[in-house]
Amino acid sequence: MNAKIVLLVVGLLAGGLVGYVTRPEAAEIKIGPLSVEVQGDRPAGTRGGELTSGQTQHVALFAGIGALIGFGLGFATDRRRA
Repeated sequence: MNAKIVLLVVGLLAGGLVGYVTRPEAAEIKIGPLSVEVQGDRPAGTRGGELTSGQTQHVALFAGIGALIGFGLGFATDRRRA
């Protein structure tokens, strides 16, 4: 299997996991069309509950960064082999 793809997937999963564990503590209140989100300054850790939109963006950002790092490492390993 191609090293770029493997490292891309590993980076995506690792970044998503780091983003999930370090997501900010938040509460989201929805009343009709109005949506208010309040965030604390501590990580939410592993407490349950649904992810708010801000927390989802946090996890997605970390997953994207992890994927880019993994893809970059895949290119680096491919160049060394050649």
